[in-house]
Amino acid sequence: MPGERQTTIKKRNPKSLRGKEGKGGDSPSELIDARIKELSDWRGETLARVRILIKQADPEVVEEVKWRKPSNPAGVPVWSHAGMICTGETYKNVVKMTFAKGASLKDPSSLFNSSLEGNTRCAIDFHEGDNIDEKALKALIRAAVALNTKE
Repeated sequence: MPGERQTTIKKRNPKSLRGKEGKGGDSPSELIDARIKELSDWRGETLARVRILIKQADPEVVEEVKWRKPSNPAGVPVWSHAGMICTGETYKNVVKMTFAKGASLKDPSSLFNSSLEGNTRCAIDFHEGDNIDEKALKALIRAAVALNTKE
């Protein structure tokens, strides 16, 4: 009908929803488990806690590991639902949670403290000893999912 918006639904390969498998057929979840174990310090504990909060906020979240290369064989943990929600990168002094569409999200608790100058992404840097505002973080994750599913 004139003026009606049509929606095209693309069929997706179910395997692509799980992310790339590692050597020996490791699932993305197993690769993230291994990364957390490998860190074996506050960064691993923080990444594990963030992961739990993501899963609690969105039980339908899909875990992936992207950008695996020789200089970063573990890759980057990625959480998606109808598009990328966020990544969980680990550095020497910070665990960085980057929201793919963070600049479009309301952040009433002011969790975003990094990558604020961009037009698309925003991030939360967690340092050793930081407390995580779990309620606010879950709300931010749910808002990211809502934004992805609305588009």
